[in-house]
Order: sequence, then structure tokens, then C-alpha cells
Amino acid sequence: MVSNAPVAGVGPDAFSEKKKDNNAQNNVETSDTDIEPAPPRYTPDNEEKDGSEEINYHTLTWWQAGVVMIAETVSLGILSLPAVVANLGLAPGIIVIIFMGVLSTYSGLVMGEFRKQYPWVESFGDAGEVMGRSIGMGKVFQEVFGWAQTIFQIFVMGSHLLTWTICLNTLTNSAACTIVWGVVGLAVFWVLNTPRTLKAAGYYSFASFASIFTAVMVTMIDVGIEKPIGSTSIEVSRAIGFTSAFLSVTNIAVAFSGHSCFFSVMSEFKQPNDWPKALILLQVCDTILYIVASVVIYIYVGPNVPSPALSAAGSPLVRKIIWGLAIPTIVIAGVIYGHVAAKYIFVRVFAGTKHLAKRTTVGVVGWLGITAAIWIIAWIIAQSIPVFSNLLGLVCALFASWFSYGIPGSLWLWMHYGQWFASPKKTAQFALNALLMLVGLLLCVLGLWCSGEAIARDSGTDPWSCKSNAA
Repeated sequence: MVSNAPVAGVGPDAFSEKKKDNNAQNNVETSDTDIEPAPPRYTPDNEEKDGSEEINYHTLTWWQAGVVMIAETVSLGILSLPAVVANLGLAPGIIVIIFMGVLSTYSGLVMGEFRKQYPWVESFGDAGEVMGRSIGMGKVFQEVFGWAQTIFQIFVMGSHLLTWTICLNTLTNSAACTIVWGVVGLAVFWVLNTPRTLKAAGYYSFASFASIFTAVMVTMIDVGIEKPIGSTSIEVSRAIGFTSAFLSVTNIAVAFSGHSCFFSVMSEFKQPNDWPKALILLQVCDTILYIVASVVIYIYVGPNVPSPALSAAGSPLVRKIIWGLAIPTIVIAGVIYGHVAAKYIFVRVFAGTKHLAKRTTVGVVGWLGITAAIWIIAWIIAQSIPVFSNLLGLVCALFASWFSYGIPGSLWLWMHYGQWFASPKKTAQFALNALLMLVGLLLCVLGLWCSGEAIARDSGTDPWSCKSNAA
């Protein structure tokens, strides 16, 4: 028998009282219509022991979570940034990277503040339900936000499968059909997605970070040797078309788009209050690495730097070595996105049952089936949009614009409704969160337009083709 009784001090009644107390202190009127979300869908502490193994979902320390997020965020984003800096020019490129990094850091802190108030939130779907209940649309918001998050993560998984095929074609001199390499990647990613928690990812994420860091360092060393300073043209700024410029901005936004996984990562913390430390570790590491890698590679390679940037190496042998070094990050970062997407679906399917937190036969089969299904969909996406930068731009416009910027801004506005201008600090925060929503809207609308134009005119690799996409 599954118990839905709330854990002491964690259920909706406790949080309703807390919210009323806070509102009373701030002279905010409340009513009985302010209904809080349901308590956690499953509480293993209240479950009768039946001999099956319980799964502990709270295993991450703050530094493990930081490394997991570095592995998830830095992987593909960094590969497009040298080409972005080459397109925008040195000064605008650096400014936009720093600006988007600061905004994404603040939006991550807002998400942490929101989950501190509502600790049962494990996804943007849950966050949508919290906001939607205030206007009687909790279920609608949950479905829209939750499935949008899952679709976004499946698109990112497709980006990793696409990068996998580029890698394998480069390493093997296109010894097999690109579709075949995609199927091989599908099997590899799925097998690594069989664990039900992020505990394992907390350890092999070190390999992922070491992988992308080493690959980028070798690339910078190689281009430094092959292209001495002074042999390429470096432009501090460039006059380019709007479509090209904005597509570059969306690629930078993708580099900071790990937010769709943040709630899920927070839900597996041992100490939830450690979230700011993990977030700062992520943002300091990724911003520094992005700037150094993109600037150095652009300076030595010049305006024709490719995307993904690992193909900038001059020697075919060195290029193969670099792509070989990058395999762990290509795979592991994709697996992290796969875990978060699968976990959301799994929780929705098995909510309120013992299969959610116990290793039952039904639970194991369900998890394996869900992970296999989403990787098959990701493989279809990878075969259908075979141009790396265009796929990243489309993903950002459709989803990352909202999860990294727009929705976090709306979360703050919702939490502090009625107090936006209560003090100079609140007024400044209101302006900053309004800016987040504006950035999200612009990235979505203009990014979709620019990505559509780029995909329509691109004469690169044909979809569903055996033709090599080696960089």
C-alpha cells in the first residue's frame, strides 16, 4: 500500500502557513484560494517494507553536482563558440559571452530560491504547476512546461548523437554509413542511461570534463603551432547581416543552457542549501573556459574557424586524436540529458506507486523502455537536422530561450507579486527579471526566424544520408 501522507513539515499545509506568515509580514493579502501543490508523489519513509531495494535519490554533494552540470553544460556549447567569435568579431563576441553568462547565473539563483520555497519541485513541469494553481491552471501549466522541458532535452540528445557521428566519421575516415554510426551511438548512449540516479554521473562526469578540457587544450596548442600570431586576419568587430549575427547569439545562449536540468539536479542534493556553491562552480568554470578557448582558437585560425571547433586542427592525425579525446564528453553529457528527460517521464508514469523508489521488475522494465524510446527519437532528430550549428540554433530558439532566461524571470515575478517595488532592491530585481523575460522572448522569436532561414539555405549534409559528415 502506497502512502500519500505528507512528510511532517514538508506538505502543502506547512508551506501554506509559511507563505501566509511571510505575506503577513509584508502586508500582502492572502485567501483560501492560494492552493499549494501536492506533497511529494512518493515518500519511501512511509512505505511498508516488501523486501525490494529502495533507491536513494539524494546522493549528490555540491561539488559533485557542480561537476555534473559542468559536464552537461560545457560539452557541445564550447564547440560552436570560436566560430561565433569569428562571426561577430573579437570584442562583441567576448561581451556577449560575459553578458549571457551573468544572466544565466542570476536565473540559476532564482531557480534555487524558488525550489527553496517549494522543495518538492523536481522539474519545470512541477514549477509550472505551482504557478498555474494560482489561476486555476496548475495541470495545464504542468503539462506544457514539463513536456517542453523533455522535448528540449531530447533535441539536445540529438545534438550529441549528431556530434557522435561526426566524431566516428572523422576517426574512421568514414568507414561506414553515417546512419550506421548513428545506430551504434544510439546503443552506446542507451546502455549508459540504464542507472536510475545521477550518482554514477557524479563520478564519470570528471572524465567528461577532463575529456572536453583536454581536447580543447590540444586544439589550442595545435592551432598555435600551425598558425603563428600574425598569419591570420583578426577583426575586433564585424559588420554582418542580422540573421548571421543573431544565430551566433543563439549559439552563445546554448552554451549556457543547462537550466533545464537544474531542478532535477537540485532534487538529488544531500544538502539542498548548497545549490549556490554548485552553480557558481559551474558558471565560473564554463565562462572562463568559453572565453579562453574561443578567443585563442579564433586568433590563431582566423575567420574560417569551423564549427564544431575541434576540427580546427591542421593535421588529420591531430584532428583524429582530438576527436578521440572528446568521445567521453560527447557521450556522458548526452547521457545526463537523457537521464533527466527519462526521469521526468518515469515519474509521471509511476507517480504514487512503489515502482518509483524501489527496484521492482515493472520499474526496471519501464525505465529501460522509456530510455530506449527517447534515444530513438533523438536519433531521428539527429538524422533529420544534420548541420551542427543550425541544430543548436533551433534548439536554443525553441526551448533554451525560455528555460535559461524567460521562465526563471517569471518565477521571480510570481514569487514576489505585489512586492515588485517595495524597496530599491526589489525594484532592481524586478528590472533584472523583466530583462530575463525580454531576452527569452527575443531569443525565441528572432532565433526561430534566423534558424529557419539558415536551415533553408544551408547546402551542407543531406538528411538521412550515408554521406560522411566528417569535419
